[in-house]
Amino acid sequence: MSARKPGRHALLFILITIFIDTLGFGIIIPVLPKLIAELGNVSIGQAAGYGGALMFVYALMHFLFAPVLGNLSDRFGRRPVLLLSLATLSVDYMIMGFATGIGLLFLGRLLSGASAATFATANAYIADITAESERAARFGLIGAAWGVGFVAGPAIGGMLGEIGPRVPFFVAAGLALVNVIYGLAVLPETLPLERRRPFRLTRAYPLGAYRALRPYPLVMTLSGAVVLYFIAHDVNPSTWTYYVIQKFAWSEAQVGLGLAAVGLASAVVSGTLVGP
Repeated sequence: MSARKPGRHALLFILITIFIDTLGFGIIIPVLPKLIAELGNVSIGQAAGYGGALMFVYALMHFLFAPVLGNLSDRFGRRPVLLLSLATLSVDYMIMGFATGIGLLFLGRLLSGASAATFATANAYIADITAESERAARFGLIGAAWGVGFVAGPAIGGMLGEIGPRVPFFVAAGLALVNVIYGLAVLPETLPLERRRPFRLTRAYPLGAYRALRPYPLVMTLSGAVVLYFIAHDVNPSTWTYYVIQKFAWSEAQVGLGLAAVGLASAVVSGTLVGP
Protein backbone atom coordinates (compact mmCIF):
# COMPACT_ATOMS: atom_id res chain seq x y z
CA MET A 1 0.00 0.00 0.00
CA SER A 2 1.10 3.57 -0.58
CA ALA A 3 2.99 5.22 2.26
CA ARG A 4 0.54 8.10 2.14
CA LYS A 5 -2.62 7.94 4.21
CA PRO A 6 -5.88 8.99 2.62
CA GLY A 7 -6.67 12.58 3.50
CA ARG A 8 -9.45 14.96 2.64
CA HIS A 9 -8.20 15.10 -0.97
CA ALA A 10 -8.85 11.36 -1.37
CA LEU A 11 -12.51 11.72 -0.39
CA LEU A 12 -12.78 14.82 -2.57
CA PHE A 13 -11.33 12.90 -5.53
CA ILE A 14 -13.89 10.10 -5.12
CA LEU A 15 -16.74 12.60 -5.00
CA ILE A 16 -15.35 14.42 -8.06
CA THR A 17 -15.05 11.08 -9.89
CA ILE A 18 -18.72 10.26 -9.24
CA PHE A 19 -19.59 13.83 -10.20
CA ILE A 20 -17.69 13.60 -13.50
CA ASP A 21 -19.14 10.16 -14.32
CA THR A 22 -22.63 11.59 -13.91
CA LEU A 23 -21.74 14.93 -15.47
CA GLY A 24 -20.42 13.17 -18.56
CA PHE A 25 -23.63 11.16 -18.81
CA GLY A 26 -25.87 14.20 -18.37
CA ILE A 27 -23.87 16.74 -20.36
CA ILE A 28 -24.59 14.99 -23.67
CA ILE A 29 -28.33 14.36 -23.17
CA PRO A 30 -29.54 17.79 -24.40
CA VAL A 31 -27.49 17.60 -27.62
CA LEU A 32 -27.81 13.90 -28.42
CA PRO A 33 -31.20 14.08 -30.23
CA LYS A 34 -30.06 16.63 -32.79
CA LEU A 35 -26.65 14.97 -33.21
CA ILE A 36 -28.32 11.61 -33.91
CA ALA A 37 -30.73 13.29 -36.34
CA GLU A 38 -27.78 14.93 -38.10
CA LEU A 39 -25.58 11.83 -38.30
CA GLY A 40 -28.40 9.47 -39.24
CA ASN A 41 -30.26 11.93 -41.47
CA VAL A 42 -33.50 11.14 -39.59
CA SER A 43 -36.24 13.11 -37.82
CA ILE A 44 -36.22 13.73 -34.06
CA GLY A 45 -38.99 11.15 -33.69
CA GLN A 46 -36.91 8.54 -35.50
CA ALA A 47 -33.83 9.60 -33.54
CA ALA A 48 -35.63 8.55 -30.33
CA GLY A 49 -35.25 4.90 -31.37
CA TYR A 50 -31.49 5.31 -31.70
CA GLY A 51 -31.41 7.24 -28.44
CA GLY A 52 -33.14 4.43 -26.58
CA ALA A 53 -30.72 1.90 -28.07
CA LEU A 54 -27.74 4.05 -27.05
CA MET A 55 -29.04 4.24 -23.48
CA PHE A 56 -29.61 0.47 -23.47
CA VAL A 57 -26.04 -0.20 -24.66
CA TYR A 58 -24.66 2.15 -21.99
CA ALA A 59 -26.72 0.48 -19.23
CA LEU A 60 -25.85 -3.03 -20.45
CA MET A 61 -22.13 -2.31 -20.32
CA HIS A 62 -22.58 -0.74 -16.90
CA PHE A 63 -24.38 -3.90 -15.74
CA LEU A 64 -21.71 -6.21 -17.12
CA PHE A 65 -18.63 -4.27 -16.04
CA ALA A 66 -19.55 -3.03 -12.55
CA PRO A 67 -18.69 -6.42 -10.95
CA VAL A 68 -15.63 -6.74 -13.22
CA LEU A 69 -14.21 -3.41 -12.09
CA GLY A 70 -15.12 -4.14 -8.49
CA ASN A 71 -13.24 -7.44 -8.58
CA LEU A 72 -10.30 -5.91 -10.42
CA SER A 73 -10.07 -3.34 -7.62
CA ASP A 74 -10.03 -6.20 -5.08
CA ARG A 75 -7.13 -7.78 -6.99
CA PHE A 76 -5.02 -4.79 -8.07
CA GLY A 77 -6.20 -2.03 -5.75
CA ARG A 78 -8.70 0.81 -5.94
CA ARG A 79 -6.36 3.48 -7.29
CA PRO A 80 -5.36 1.98 -10.68
CA VAL A 81 -8.94 0.94 -11.50
CA LEU A 82 -10.35 4.38 -10.78
CA LEU A 83 -7.63 6.22 -12.72
CA LEU A 84 -7.73 3.88 -15.72
CA SER A 85 -11.52 4.11 -15.88
CA LEU A 86 -11.38 7.92 -15.91
CA ALA A 87 -8.72 7.92 -18.64
CA THR A 88 -10.84 5.59 -20.78
CA LEU A 89 -13.85 7.82 -20.20
CA SER A 90 -11.92 10.77 -21.60
CA VAL A 91 -11.03 8.80 -24.75
CA ASP A 92 -14.65 7.74 -25.13
CA TYR A 93 -15.97 11.30 -25.16
CA MET A 94 -13.36 12.30 -27.73
CA ILE A 95 -14.57 9.47 -29.99
CA MET A 96 -18.15 10.65 -29.66
CA GLY A 97 -17.16 14.27 -30.21
CA PHE A 98 -15.44 13.42 -33.49
CA ALA A 99 -18.09 10.88 -34.57
CA THR A 100 -18.89 10.90 -38.28
CA GLY A 101 -21.62 8.26 -38.04
CA ILE A 102 -24.03 6.70 -35.57
CA GLY A 103 -21.80 3.62 -35.32
CA LEU A 104 -19.14 5.68 -33.54
CA LEU A 105 -21.76 6.95 -31.09
CA PHE A 106 -22.52 3.33 -30.21
CA LEU A 107 -18.79 2.62 -29.81
CA GLY A 108 -18.53 5.60 -27.50
CA ARG A 109 -21.51 4.45 -25.42
CA LEU A 110 -19.98 0.95 -25.15
CA LEU A 111 -16.73 2.36 -23.79
CA SER A 112 -18.51 4.89 -21.61
CA GLY A 113 -20.77 2.31 -20.00
CA ALA A 114 -17.82 0.06 -19.22
CA SER A 115 -15.45 2.75 -17.95
CA ALA A 116 -18.08 4.67 -15.95
CA ALA A 117 -19.01 1.56 -13.95
CA THR A 118 -16.85 2.81 -11.07
CA PHE A 119 -19.51 3.12 -8.38
CA ALA A 120 -18.58 -0.27 -6.87
CA THR A 121 -14.92 0.71 -6.66
CA ALA A 122 -15.75 4.19 -5.35
CA ASN A 123 -17.98 2.70 -2.66
CA ALA A 124 -15.24 0.24 -1.73
CA TYR A 125 -12.75 3.11 -1.45
CA ILE A 126 -15.11 5.03 0.83
CA ALA A 127 -15.61 1.91 2.97
CA ASP A 128 -11.80 1.50 3.21
CA ILE A 129 -11.26 4.99 4.62
CA THR A 130 -14.40 5.46 6.73
CA ALA A 131 -15.45 4.19 10.15
CA GLU A 132 -18.65 2.14 10.13
CA SER A 133 -20.52 4.78 12.15
CA GLU A 134 -19.86 7.39 9.44
CA ARG A 135 -20.42 5.29 6.30
CA ALA A 136 -24.11 6.08 5.81
CA ALA A 137 -23.39 9.79 5.76
CA ARG A 138 -20.45 9.41 3.37
CA PHE A 139 -22.41 7.13 1.05
CA GLY A 140 -25.01 9.88 1.17
CA LEU A 141 -22.32 12.25 -0.11
CA ILE A 142 -21.79 9.91 -3.07
CA GLY A 143 -25.51 10.18 -3.79
CA ALA A 144 -25.24 13.94 -3.50
CA ALA A 145 -22.29 14.01 -5.92
CA TRP A 146 -24.39 12.00 -8.37
CA GLY A 147 -27.25 14.45 -7.96
CA VAL A 148 -25.03 17.50 -8.41
CA GLY A 149 -23.52 15.92 -11.51
CA PHE A 150 -27.00 15.33 -12.88
CA VAL A 151 -27.87 18.97 -12.14
CA ALA A 152 -24.73 20.41 -13.69
CA GLY A 153 -24.42 17.98 -16.60
CA PRO A 154 -27.64 18.75 -18.48
CA ALA A 155 -27.48 22.46 -17.60
CA ILE A 156 -23.90 22.79 -18.88
CA GLY A 157 -24.63 20.53 -21.86
CA GLY A 158 -27.65 22.63 -22.78
CA MET A 159 -25.69 25.88 -22.68
CA LEU A 160 -22.72 24.43 -24.57
CA GLY A 161 -25.10 22.84 -27.05
CA GLU A 162 -26.17 26.30 -28.11
CA ILE A 163 -22.58 26.73 -29.40
CA GLY A 164 -22.47 23.35 -31.16
CA PRO A 165 -23.72 19.79 -30.58
CA ARG A 166 -20.20 18.39 -30.25
CA VAL A 167 -18.83 20.92 -27.75
CA PRO A 168 -20.22 19.13 -24.63
CA PHE A 169 -18.36 15.93 -25.58
CA PHE A 170 -15.01 17.71 -25.68
CA VAL A 171 -15.68 19.48 -22.37
CA ALA A 172 -16.57 16.14 -20.72
CA ALA A 173 -13.36 14.60 -22.11
CA GLY A 174 -11.30 17.46 -20.73
CA LEU A 175 -12.86 17.22 -17.26
CA ALA A 176 -12.19 13.48 -17.07
CA LEU A 177 -8.57 13.99 -18.11
CA VAL A 178 -8.02 16.77 -15.56
CA ASN A 179 -9.40 14.48 -12.84
CA VAL A 180 -6.94 11.74 -13.86
CA ILE A 181 -4.08 14.19 -13.34
CA TYR A 182 -5.57 15.27 -9.99
CA GLY A 183 -5.91 11.63 -8.92
CA LEU A 184 -2.31 10.83 -9.83
CA ALA A 185 -1.26 13.60 -7.45
CA VAL A 186 -3.57 13.08 -4.47
CA LEU A 187 -5.05 9.55 -4.47
CA PRO A 188 -3.30 6.94 -2.31
CA GLU A 189 -4.04 3.23 -2.41
CA THR A 190 -6.27 2.00 0.43
CA LEU A 191 -6.22 -1.77 -0.09
CA PRO A 192 -3.10 -3.38 1.41
CA LEU A 193 -1.55 -6.39 -0.28
CA GLU A 194 -2.61 -8.77 2.48
CA ARG A 195 -6.29 -7.91 1.96
CA ARG A 196 -6.30 -8.41 -1.82
CA ARG A 197 -7.86 -11.49 -3.38
CA PRO A 198 -7.44 -13.29 -6.70
CA PHE A 199 -9.58 -12.24 -9.66
CA ARG A 200 -12.16 -14.93 -10.38
CA LEU A 201 -14.74 -15.02 -13.14
CA THR A 202 -17.32 -16.49 -10.77
CA ARG A 203 -17.34 -13.18 -8.91
CA ALA A 204 -16.81 -10.96 -11.96
CA TYR A 205 -20.07 -11.41 -13.80
CA PRO A 206 -23.45 -10.09 -12.61
CA LEU A 207 -25.12 -13.43 -11.80
CA GLY A 208 -22.04 -14.53 -9.91
CA ALA A 209 -22.14 -11.34 -7.90
CA TYR A 210 -25.78 -11.96 -6.99
CA ARG A 211 -24.98 -15.55 -6.00
CA ALA A 212 -22.56 -14.14 -3.45
CA LEU A 213 -25.50 -12.35 -1.83
CA ARG A 214 -27.49 -15.55 -1.17
CA PRO A 215 -26.51 -15.68 2.51
CA TYR A 216 -27.99 -12.18 2.91
CA PRO A 217 -31.69 -12.35 1.95
CA LEU A 218 -32.35 -8.79 3.09
CA VAL A 219 -29.65 -7.49 0.73
CA MET A 220 -31.11 -9.58 -2.10
CA THR A 221 -34.54 -8.06 -1.45
CA LEU A 222 -33.10 -4.55 -1.41
CA SER A 223 -31.23 -5.26 -4.66
CA GLY A 224 -34.50 -6.27 -6.30
CA ALA A 225 -36.08 -3.04 -5.10
CA VAL A 226 -33.19 -1.05 -6.57
CA VAL A 227 -33.63 -2.82 -9.94
CA LEU A 228 -37.34 -1.96 -10.02
CA TYR A 229 -36.57 1.61 -9.00
CA PHE A 230 -34.11 2.14 -11.83
CA ILE A 231 -36.45 0.58 -14.41
CA ALA A 232 -39.14 3.06 -13.38
CA HIS A 233 -36.68 5.95 -13.17
CA ASP A 234 -34.74 5.43 -16.39
CA VAL A 235 -37.63 4.68 -18.73
CA ASN A 236 -38.43 8.40 -18.93
CA PRO A 237 -35.03 9.98 -19.77
CA SER A 238 -34.75 7.70 -22.82
CA THR A 239 -37.71 9.44 -24.49
CA TRP A 240 -38.38 12.67 -22.59
CA THR A 241 -35.74 14.76 -24.36
CA TYR A 242 -36.97 13.76 -27.82
CA TYR A 243 -40.59 14.34 -26.79
CA VAL A 244 -40.14 17.93 -25.59
CA ILE A 245 -37.97 18.84 -28.60
CA GLN A 246 -40.50 17.50 -31.09
CA LYS A 247 -43.74 18.54 -29.36
CA PHE A 248 -42.71 21.86 -27.77
CA ALA A 249 -39.64 22.78 -29.86
CA TRP A 250 -37.50 23.13 -26.74
CA SER A 251 -33.94 24.29 -27.23
CA GLU A 252 -30.89 22.48 -25.85
CA ALA A 253 -30.74 25.00 -22.98
CA GLN A 254 -34.38 24.41 -22.02
CA VAL A 255 -33.89 20.63 -22.08
CA GLY A 256 -30.80 20.99 -19.89
CA LEU A 257 -32.58 23.15 -17.32
CA GLY A 258 -35.53 20.75 -17.18
CA LEU A 259 -33.26 17.80 -16.42
CA ALA A 260 -31.22 19.90 -13.98
CA ALA A 261 -34.35 20.38 -11.86
CA VAL A 262 -34.58 16.60 -11.43
CA GLY A 263 -30.93 16.36 -10.40
CA LEU A 264 -31.29 19.25 -7.94
CA ALA A 265 -34.09 17.46 -6.09
CA SER A 266 -31.97 14.28 -5.94
CA ALA A 267 -28.91 16.15 -4.64
CA VAL A 268 -30.89 17.90 -1.90
CA VAL A 269 -32.42 14.66 -0.64
CA SER A 270 -29.17 12.65 -0.82
CA GLY A 271 -27.04 15.34 0.78
CA THR A 272 -29.37 16.29 3.63
CA LEU A 273 -31.62 13.32 4.49
CA VAL A 274 -29.59 10.11 4.01
CA GLY A 275 -27.16 10.81 6.85
CA PRO A 276 -29.81 11.39 9.55
